[in-house]
Amino acid sequence: MTIQKKLMISFGLTVVMIISAASVFLSRDEINPLLITYANIATVNYMDALNDAKKLGTKLKDFTNNPTIETMGNAKAAWLNARESYGQTEAFRLSNGPIDVEEGWHTSYGAPEGRLNAWPLDENMIDYITNSKGRKTSGNIIDTPGMFNPGGENPLLIDVSIITSDVLAALNGNGGYANVATGYHVIEFLLWGQDQDYANFIKDNVTHGALLAGQRALTDYTINANADRRKQYLNAAVSLIIADLESITSAWADGDSTNYKAALLGKNSDVTKNINAKVALKQIFSGLGIFIKSELANERIAIAVLTPSEEDEHSCFSDNTHRDITQNFQGFKNLLFGTYNSFDYGVALIDAMKDKTKLMGLIASVNTKINQMNTLAQVSRHFDYQIRPNDSQARQIKKLKNELRAIGDQMIYVAKSNGIDLTVGNIMDVGEIKL
Repeated sequence: MTIQKKLMISFGLTVVMIISAASVFLSRDEINPLLITYANIATVNYMDALNDAKKLGTKLKDFTNNPTIETMGNAKAAWLNARESYGQTEAFRLSNGPIDVEEGWHTSYGAPEGRLNAWPLDENMIDYITNSKGRKTSGNIIDTPGMFNPGGENPLLIDVSIITSDVLAALNGNGGYANVATGYHVIEFLLWGQDQDYANFIKDNVTHGALLAGQRALTDYTINANADRRKQYLNAAVSLIIADLESITSAWADGDSTNYKAALLGKNSDVTKNINAKVALKQIFSGLGIFIKSELANERIAIAVLTPSEEDEHSCFSDNTHRDITQNFQGFKNLLFGTYNSFDYGVALIDAMKDKTKLMGLIASVNTKINQMNTLAQVSRHFDYQIRPNDSQARQIKKLKNELRAIGDQMIYVAKSNGIDLTVGNIMDVGEIKL
């Protein structure tokens, strides 16, 4: 979601003096091994996301230089691949890190999550759609070669004569959260086009099929009057993604004594920027709880399946929502178990927990439901069909979101095992949408 949430935790220094008996708190000169594991996974995960974004940029350049069915297909494949690694990085959100914190010294990295992964988006602002009357809309960024008013609350007019990364950054969120002009989902819409019927979010009258995603015509990039502007848009949007991921990657890079990773590990050359180990862990446990309970379970699954609304599935144009959910949960497991791509990164957050029975049971059940969702998305019906009220999968997906919320609650006990006290308020977004 576009809403950037901040932790509602008091980080008073007096807390630091309440030293837990947990063995993870080491002497002043040692680095907490939990933080080392967490930080090293961030380093490699964001580097993978950056490299995959660069591959996407290359394929988009190939496509826009020579738009054919083949190059368009390659660009779509690169987008799907880029979502795999980026999806796992989402678990680093909401922990006062550089990806989405709006205040503090971390803002030197731009807190770009809202530019990278904002959704749902008002695609009607970006390019044409087929509206409820079956007509193509107009008055969007693509077909306005001059000053553009994005609409909404107190919008600023932006010159879109040439669509650049700076122009898109100026448009993003201009007039309201729904005015999304940047990020993965914008590129997704420009490659696939719309998938649903806007008169009824579950009828799918545009693409007509349980296994069909958006069907944007290649002619939008060849003979259409606005073909060149769409090409400009694609290349500008991916350039901004790459630049933002380069910034975040630098925040987690090794060998830099001035960056966020150094501060998290208490080794920043500016000692005033170093984050106390106990404060850092509280931020991490809290962020993971909010992400799994409020963001993934509630905002990304519950709203879609309980509404139900195809428009509120995460990747509604490409029908890749099953992979978003899978990779978001994988990112959470990476940090909980201290692993990434089957490699053990050291002491894990869950290691100190003596009775793991309930948590591991929930994780096993979620894994089963996610595997089933993935299989069905490949062989019979995408997520947008699985959430339909008359589909047997709708009940399973509701159970999935309930179990994810229960896993979020378990973070209180995982944290306690590591000497960190959390409340229910610490592991959920106080502003989450009530259903």
